[in-house]
Amino acid sequence: MTDDTAETRDAADGANTAPAQAPIPAQRPSDPASVARRLEAILLVLDEPQSLVSLAAAVGAPVPAVRQAVEALVADYDGETGGPVRGFELREVGGGWRLYVREEYDDVVGEFVNTQAPSRLSQAALETLAVIAYKQPVTRGQVASIRAVNVDSVVRTLLARGLITEVFTDSDTGAIHYGTTDQLLVNLGINSLDELPHISPLLDDGSDGFDGEVLK
Repeated sequence: MTDDTAETRDAADGANTAPAQAPIPAQRPSDPASVARRLEAILLVLDEPQSLVSLAAAVGAPVPAVRQAVEALVADYDGETGGPVRGFELREVGGGWRLYVREEYDDVVGEFVNTQAPSRLSQAALETLAVIAYKQPVTRGQVASIRAVNVDSVVRTLLARGLITEVFTDSDTGAIHYGTTDQLLVNLGINSLDELPHISPLLDDGSDGFDGEVLK
């Protein structure tokens, strides 16, 4: 009886010291409606087009399910499902997907944003605008590397003010390259970017201030 009691106690002690199992992560719903809602939430905060693979990772769903959800959202926004045509559209650009204002509403949105924007640009916006003016066409990532800060919101401000524009999208990376607009020339009172002052004389070390190695 003593041996049986000892064996029972040992077994109980072993159960108490057994490592706890890791919790099983909650599975995200995979039904089409749920995937579409999560995808729509992600699309609302995107600044650059994202591939189906990136979107699938963001919403925790298989690529085929995300592709189906994208097609459903495109049809919904375009009024193909019986509802009204939305003022925005889900468009594929450079191998990625992003929400855009429909072309026919560009003027309305531009006028609204301009009336809401402050009359003067911040120092951060001026510095970002200078980098784009001298290094264009340039991506947001390249501008961020030069300024060593995040420039997402500043770039959106400059786009809204009509001072920069999307020049082209890299077909391999989906990165948008930005350049300045004629509106900037008007605001500066010059006819071309060639009239911008050279940066070198303004710096003590005589460099142009934008090391090309940073952009590689």
